[in-house]
Amino acid sequence: MTALQIALLCSILVSLAAFGLSALFFVWVKKRPSQNETIEKISKLIANGAKTFLKKEYTVLAIFAAVAAIVILLFLPKPIWQENPLGNVFMTLSYLCGTVFSAIAGKIGIMIATIANKKTAEAAKTSTAKAFMTGYRGGAVMGMAVVGASLIGVSAIFWIFSDASMLLGFSFGASSLALFAKAGGGIFTKTADISADLVGKVELGLPEDDPRNPAVIADNVGDNVGDVAGMGADLFDSNVASLAAALVISSSIDNTAGTLFTPVVFVYALVGLLASIIGVAFNRMGKKGNPTNALNFSTYVTMALFASLTAVATAAFFNSEIYWRVYGAAVIGLAVGAVIGIATDYFTDDRRRPVKKVASASGKGPAFTVLSGISYSFYSTLPAMAGIAVSALASYKLCEPIANAIGLSPVDLGMLGIAIAAVGMLSVVGMIVSNDAYGPIVDNARGLAEMGGLGDEVIARTDMLDSAGNTVKAITKGFSIGAAGLTVIALLGAFRTEVNEAALSMGLGLNYLSGFDVLDPVVFFGILVGGAVPAVFSAMLMLGVDKNARRMVDEIHRQFKEIKGLKEGKEGVMPQYDKCISIATAGSIKELIPAGLMTIVMTLAVGFIGGVKAVGGFLLGNIVTGLLLALFMSNAGGLWDNSKKYIESGFEGGKGSRAHKSAVVGDTVGDPFKDTAGPSINTQITVVSLIASLTSTLFLSFSVFA
Repeated sequence: MTALQIALLCSILVSLAAFGLSALFFVWVKKRPSQNETIEKISKLIANGAKTFLKKEYTVLAIFAAVAAIVILLFLPKPIWQENPLGNVFMTLSYLCGTVFSAIAGKIGIMIATIANKKTAEAAKTSTAKAFMTGYRGGAVMGMAVVGASLIGVSAIFWIFSDASMLLGFSFGASSLALFAKAGGGIFTKTADISADLVGKVELGLPEDDPRNPAVIADNVGDNVGDVAGMGADLFDSNVASLAAALVISSSIDNTAGTLFTPVVFVYALVGLLASIIGVAFNRMGKKGNPTNALNFSTYVTMALFASLTAVATAAFFNSEIYWRVYGAAVIGLAVGAVIGIATDYFTDDRRRPVKKVASASGKGPAFTVLSGISYSFYSTLPAMAGIAVSALASYKLCEPIANAIGLSPVDLGMLGIAIAAVGMLSVVGMIVSNDAYGPIVDNARGLAEMGGLGDEVIARTDMLDSAGNTVKAITKGFSIGAAGLTVIALLGAFRTEVNEAALSMGLGLNYLSGFDVLDPVVFFGILVGGAVPAVFSAMLMLGVDKNARRMVDEIHRQFKEIKGLKEGKEGVMPQYDKCISIATAGSIKELIPAGLMTIVMTLAVGFIGGVKAVGGFLLGNIVTGLLLALFMSNAGGLWDNSKKYIESGFEGGKGSRAHKSAVVGDTVGDPFKDTAGPSINTQITVVSLIASLTSTLFLSFSVFA
């Protein structure tokens, strides 16, 4: 067997091991006790609501996928009447596989989260440590399944078709579904969250997750469809996109120089998954431990494992200077991921100065909550943006000299370095997804403990777990946005590679596109349009939340007005939870397509107007403003959320104080920032980058100003 075949086989075997651990944890969580009848009933409502939403969402997305598949069959990678039609058939199959895998990632997340939430609430009756273990292993089911599916999917597509370009189709399938799933889930969850908080907490002074609040079940459903299903599809997409970009560039180099960089990509990916398996399997929280420390410690241990194991693999199988440079790029990406996580933690953790300052400002009114939160969140973008810039520059310069040894363009090797850095940053994505899915599980568990009447001690334990989930969730979002930044820079390199290969086949010469001159008016046109798209995309999603939330607020008011005894909590009087779930579902399904479709249409429009140079500028503008907005909104939402929780812990006047009411307003502003628009932007950037690569031949053939 060749080195590549061995790497592919080992990738598949490690992926199967991840599936095995996922199944083991699934069975373990399912066997945990849960005996409270009220919790069982409410948990069933949450599960049914999530399943109903997912079914309706996937029905709409199936129609979109079918239309997209027909377009791909006819036009990609080239019009079907110009070349061998098998290429178009293979690209279509790859695209459909990507959509199916991404959908399965979301479905697995929903299945385990709606079981783990009630098990975690029940475990909290015994101890915080047992509840932590139940919630964490519930999240790890999705973490292992998502990353195992991404690696086995990429390996299988590459092995079957022996063409890295087909991975762009697979990645586009994953990212397009993730874009709509994250947007739809985000609109659903924040519609319910904002409505429940504004009416329940601010107007009526009800506790969080009070069963009298008609939106409370919809809020818990939203945690699953947005933060579990949507984020699972999102991180599946990010991992696939990073591997696709690295493999497109490495395959192009290998085909020209005969140097084996492609096996290195697979080896680093499988080692990353192996490190995540070890880190997840042995993660524990002591009886007197802190859940935040336990989650962060396991992440850093997994990072150290990856750095060590890849060094061993490099020494054993690729022991020469050029491969050690590639290893260095991977470690740079990994290290910068940790820096971004630490910076995000500083600006969102309630033990740090920014959260305490925003909580203090809230005592003066909601305007000061919003102003101080926005200011600190803009500060927070610098470390991450600088980190992405430094890692891109350092990995490029580290791998650039390899060109002298193999006789190729320094640009190709530099872009390979950036792509490997993205793979390195996402090497521990199994751990990241596990941590991320833990958050909504313990959030739901906290709500179930409140509604099930488990007592103040149990609620306090779940509050501790929930606070850790919010902090770590902010870190994982910063991590995923940072990884998306490196990935899309690598995809920019993949776009250049695809353009040059297409141009060569069309007789336009070697190295047709060497770079992008910002003084070229066509490139500058693309930069300006691309820079505006993330802002418009965010506005469309947040307006969707705004319109939907206003409808739900009206429904909550109606129920409190018309259902006698609901506000007073009379025995046997229950709100009509299904009405709020229906409003959130219908509104999010209606709003999820337009924003995503706009980004696709704008990419195609720029390409057909200005050609490949304009698209290059479009991607540059989209990347810079997209990353800035994504980081800002994600951190702002986490900052406001934890400021509210800090006050609810008894500081700055505690619950019911002026500071608390102001902080709730800040939290409702931050909700669509951190859970709807912010995390969707990095998927949007990935989608337009993949479309650009897939349609590069069309833009070379048909454009107005090229």
